[in-house]
Amino acid sequence: MIDRDLLDILACPENKMPVKLADQPLIDAINSAIAKGEVKNRGGQKIEQPIDGGLVREDHIFLYPIQDAIPIMLIDEAIPIEKFAAQ
Repeated sequence: MIDRDLLDILACPENKMPVKLADQPLIDAINSAIAKGEVKNRGGQKIEQPIDGGLVREDHIFLYPIQDAIPIMLIDEAIPIEKFAAQ
C-alpha cells in the first residue's frame, strides 16, 4: 500500500511525531463508524467515504487517512481515534 521508504520519512505535520501504518481492525472499526455517519475529522467535517488505510501518530491520538494509496497528511483531515480499538 505505502512504500516502506516513504513511510520511514513521513511524520505528523503538527508535531513531527512518527507515524505507523494502522492495522486492519482499526481501519475496519473506523469504516464501520463512517458508514453510520459517526466520524468527523479534526476540522469538524463528517467523513462520508470509507478510508483505504491510515497512518497512526505515535501517541495514538490521530490517524491520517490513506485514499487511493495517498496519505492525506493535513492536520484538519486527521481522524481522532481515541474511541476506536487501541493500537
